[in-house]
Amino acid sequence: MEHADIPAAAAVLRRAAETFFLHESAPEDAAAFLAQHDAAGLRRNLDAGFVYHAAIEDGVLAGFVGVRGGTHVFHLFVDAAYQRRGIAQALWEAARAQALVPGHPGVFTVNASNFAVPFYASLGFERTAPMQADKVPYNPMRLSMPLVGAA
Repeated sequence: MEHADIPAAAAVLRRAAETFFLHESAPEDAAAFLAQHDAAGLRRNLDAGFVYHAAIEDGVLAGFVGVRGGTHVFHLFVDAAYQRRGIAQALWEAARAQALVPGHPGVFTVNASNFAVPFYASLGFERTAPMQADKVPYNPMRLSMPLVGAA
């Protein structure tokens, strides 16, 4: 994902959040979440070294994934109009492939929304704690993979 993609990515994030999980939060918490994860927030993350990938369908940014520190899935959003097409899986596979370099610990984490838990479970992530909340409810999850280069 490039800086030019940030406005479209922020719009996808906002629509997906409003559609899939912000209804679980108090209005002031939902507003705070959106303010933290707007275009400026995405730009800060990109500038801080988060690795982002975008899925472009017919010239439209359909979804994106962002990974912090090579191990934490920080963002993974697909616009509702593009759901159920394998885009989230393809984004995850691209992010995972780029992160899994020699020396990678073989562990990924994510704070999944209630809506996203089944998706992450299908990838092999497991819950590590009960649902928690920080502006929005989330479920800490972890995926342990064989170490890169391990026999």
